[in-house]
Amino acid sequence: MDAEFDMIKIHPEAGYNILKEIDFPWPIAETVYQHHERLDGSGYPRGLKGKEILLQAKIIAVADVVEAMSSHRPYRAALGTEKALKEIEDNKGILYDPDVADACLKVFREKGFKFSN
Repeated sequence: MDAEFDMIKIHPEAGYNILKEIDFPWPIAETVYQHHERLDGSGYPRGLKGKEILLQAKIIAVADVVEAMSSHRPYRAALGTEKALKEIEDNKGILYDPDVADACLKVFREKGFKFSN
């Protein structure tokens, strides 16, 4: 399992390497590189913390967690949107930016967003 996770962990850098030479008006390559970083430094690939992480990456991080947990994966059944939102809520300010987490929770719980099949 560790070898599989190590392979999964290379995708932020692989995405960065694909995008880094493209001249975007935003830091797209760096955002992709940072999207698995966490506020407390427990993320990967560089273990960035707090303000070291781009806001754009903090937004993608929350969106990625919610989508991944809500969706079926080849290695597990979907865990469901409510479980994903609980993960965001429980780790708001710890792993996930509190403002980004609040915005995500509002979109789902107050605005009624749902994933379409």
